[in-house]
Amino acid sequence: MTSEEARHLLFQSHMATKSCMSSQVSDDEKRKRENIRSLTMCGHVGFENLPDQLVNRSIQQGFCFNILCVGETGIGKSTLIDTLFNTNFEDHESSHFYPHVRLKAQTYELQESNVRLKLTVVNTVGFGDQINKKESYQPIVDYIDAQFEAYLQEELKIKRSLFNYHDSRIHVCLYLISPTGHSLKTLDLLTMKSLDSKGQLPFAVVGSMDEVKIGNKMVKARQYPWGIVQVENENHCDFVKLREMLICTNMEDLREQTHSRHYELYRRYKLEEMGFTDVGPESKPLSLQETYEAKRHEFYGELHRKEEEMKQMFVQRVKEKEAILKEAERELQAKFDHLTRVHQEERMKLEEKRRLLEEEIISFSKKKATSEIYQNQTFMAMGSNLKKDKDRKNSNFM
Repeated sequence: MTSEEARHLLFQSHMATKSCMSSQVSDDEKRKRENIRSLTMCGHVGFENLPDQLVNRSIQQGFCFNILCVGETGIGKSTLIDTLFNTNFEDHESSHFYPHVRLKAQTYELQESNVRLKLTVVNTVGFGDQINKKESYQPIVDYIDAQFEAYLQEELKIKRSLFNYHDSRIHVCLYLISPTGHSLKTLDLLTMKSLDSKGQLPFAVVGSMDEVKIGNKMVKARQYPWGIVQVENENHCDFVKLREMLICTNMEDLREQTHSRHYELYRRYKLEEMGFTDVGPESKPLSLQETYEAKRHEFYGELHRKEEEMKQMFVQRVKEKEAILKEAERELQAKFDHLTRVHQEERMKLEEKRRLLEEEIISFSKKKATSEIYQNQTFMAMGSNLKKDKDRKNSNFM
């Protein structure tokens, strides 16, 4: 970032301060419209110490700050964070062979003078290493929304513990672009477009924890074959401007913007999605209880409607099943009647055949008996003839 852009950034901060003053003026005008009287006190009371009380409470509670670092593997995310906070977070090097992008969160306790800071650094592991980079940014967006959702669920609890709740909502997203000089990659454009509501101005930054002797002093720098780049030299890079903007000037503003703007936008969207509104059908203000009762009534109405639909569907299906069963019963009865008729016809045919067979048997029996009588008579006649011949022969011999 050039010096002109830095002045522009400071001008924006100054304008933000003026806007706060103008909002105070508008609050004064609002009090006048609401007929609120301004009084002059006759002596010291003590509520002028409220800012000191706020500072003491903040120091006692400590602060939290969450940074999301997005960039390809090996681009220098860990080195930049180390340089920003002047410490070594000892983050291990990542591999280039992860199949998907995953987000790794590390929380650290830092202290400067008597101010404690709980710093969470969320690193994108495997970002830009996949062959198909189409959905590489989606886990980042999902992670940001997941932290908003976790805070919202804590807010909606009956017994809340927001005082000691570890707020994991992302306060700032640092997107690191590779300094190839060949314009932005498609992945850079897609990701920054998805994170458009969370980013700021571009900076040309160099980070390093190595010290190089320049003249009579040691400075943080990177040494290249063509020269030395000093990290904290504003003529060499924008690191100092980034650190001042991020930590010294706007850290609390970023925390406040995360809560009052980005989280509120997410919260409003989720509550509207659940059906909660601030005004009713006649543009009258609604309390949460009224909205809940209306949603409850609507839910039970919808439940009753679905129950009636299911009952009607059940009755209809029972009727259809009964009709199918009756049709099957009719078909079975028709088959039974047909088989009964066929059986009766076959039985009658068998009875007829049996009758004919019995008549043939009786006729055969009669013929057999007649034949036997005839044979007996023949044998008897032959016997008598033989006897006569014998008697005749005997008489002749005599």
